[in-house]
Amino acid sequence: MSYISQVLPSLLSGAMVTLQVFAIVVVLSIPIGAIVAFLMQIKFKPLRWFLTLYVWVMRGTPLLLQLIFFYYILPSVGIVMDRIPAAVLAFTLNYAAYFAEIFRGGIEAIPKGQYEAAKVLKFSQFQTIRYVILPQVVKIVLPSVFNEIITLVKDSSLVYVLGVGDLLMASKTAANRDATLAPMFIAGAIYLILIGIVTVLSKHVEKKYNYYK
Repeated sequence: MSYISQVLPSLLSGAMVTLQVFAIVVVLSIPIGAIVAFLMQIKFKPLRWFLTLYVWVMRGTPLLLQLIFFYYILPSVGIVMDRIPAAVLAFTLNYAAYFAEIFRGGIEAIPKGQYEAAKVLKFSQFQTIRYVILPQVVKIVLPSVFNEIITLVKDSSLVYVLGVGDLLMASKTAANRDATLAPMFIAGAIYLILIGIVTVLSKHVEKKYNYYK
């Protein structure tokens, strides 16, 4: 217990960095993913091709490679970012692509009759999305969205490759310094707690949206 009390402050400090990256990415990537999904419904082919290419590239290449690209490759063409902004940008673009596919599936699951009914009621396109489509899409995609969020909690450990002092970096530093794997197991326990919190939150939110059934 004495050893845990010694290493816990540094691990918690790293966990705060992990939470910071996680929170920013969630706040940015989910709305961007939803917007991309709705834009992909537009029949303007160049836009659809561009967005399809974006989703294909982001989902088809490893997140680790994308992190390396934004922090180590872009400076060679004059685009320089600090570690955390580079990590946030890579994570946001990557997860927005996954969320876009999730929302796209939800949109396509809505019966076409819903759109026709909205036209009969003389809803504008924005009103149709806001009051008819979006509430149903949210209900459909919630489980998949929260699965991706849980994955993001674990994937956030990849920021260590940019030298960001996150939870995993702190645990590896302590393990190498003290020649013990205990900090790694403590870090694993912290990740389990974070995932547990997200899981409980997901159940609460899904229950709240049950009235759309």
